[in-house]
Amino acid sequence: MSIIEAGLAVADLEGWVPAEDGKSISKSFEFEDFKQAWAFMSACADKAEEMDHHPNWSNVYNVVDVALMTHDAGGVTEKDMKLARYMNEVSG
Repeated sequence: MSIIEAGLAVADLEGWVPAEDGKSISKSFEFEDFKQAWAFMSACADKAEEMDHHPNWSNVYNVVDVALMTHDAGGVTEKDMKLARYMNEVSG
């Protein structure tokens, strides 16, 4: 699994930004309320389990902050890109 330069990785991913160290990409998702934020997290959790690829994330009320990196590769890989695209799709 090859590492993708974080800056290049986010070029076609709306709202995602590379970390300063270039080892992850992140995005904040804002929803109308907690219930919508939780539904988003639930959908993404199912996809993450299916992919065996789990995000670093936190939730406060209607905001979900996500950081993606492939830990065993030490950076951003196609797995992160796939999960980021999925998260953008289900976020509405």
